[in-house]
Amino acid sequence: MPTTERIAMHPPLPASVIMAAAERRGRPHVFDSIMPAKSALVVIDLQRAFMDAGAPSHVAQAQTVVPNVNKLAAAMRTAGGRIVWVRATFDKSGWPNFFDNMVNPALSGRILDALQDGAELHAIHEGLDVQPADMIVNKYRLSAFLPGACNLPILLRTAGIDTVLIAGCMTNVCCDSSARDAVMTDFKTIMVEDANATRTDEAHIAALTTFLQSFGDVRRTDEIITMLSAGR
Repeated sequence: MPTTERIAMHPPLPASVIMAAAERRGRPHVFDSIMPAKSALVVIDLQRAFMDAGAPSHVAQAQTVVPNVNKLAAAMRTAGGRIVWVRATFDKSGWPNFFDNMVNPALSGRILDALQDGAELHAIHEGLDVQPADMIVNKYRLSAFLPGACNLPILLRTAGIDTVLIAGCMTNVCCDSSARDAVMTDFKTIMVEDANATRTDEAHIAALTTFLQSFGDVRRTDEIITMLSAGR
C-alpha cells in the first residue's frame, strides 16, 4: 500500500549553483521560453514498485513530487503539449550484466518480479493523474532515451516534439540518464527540480547541479507553468 508518512521535499538548488551556471554561459538558464505544441512532459518511473512502502525499489521522497507532477501534466494539457508516463520494465535475461553485478542477489529477484510488464507493482502510482490521451511507454534500461532501450524518441520525433521536461524518480539515476541522453539526441531538455526525487538530498542536488552546469536546464514547477502559459 502507498505510504502515508509525511516526507519533506528536497531542498531547492543553492543560489551559488545558479550563479555558477550563469557565469559559465552568461545567463542562469538555457531556455527562456517553451513552445507547448512541440513539448512533452516525460514522467520517469513513478510506479508502485518505487512508491509503495515496502516495495523493492522504494523511494520515499517520490511521494512528495506527485502534486507537482499532476500540476505540470494539467498545465501541459491545457497548453496543448504531450504527457508521457514511462515505466521501468526489466527482465534479467535481457540485462544480465546489471542484475548480476549491480544489484544484491537477495534483492534482484524482487525487483525483477515487481517490474515485469503486467505485474501489480509495475503499474503507475494511483495518485497520478493519467488521462486516456497520454502516452504510456516501457523502457528496458535506465534511460528512456537510450537508442534501442525505448521507443520514446521515435514517438516524440514523429509527433513533432523537440523539447522535453523530465520529472520522476530517481533524480540521479533514471531521470538524469534519460535527461542526458535526450540532450545527446538533440532534444531541448529541462529537468524539473521540484518534480524529481531520489533517496537523499545530496544526490538530488548533485545530479541537478551537474545537469544545469553542463547538459541542459533546471527549472521549478511554477516557472514551467508560467512558461507554458506564455507559450500558448
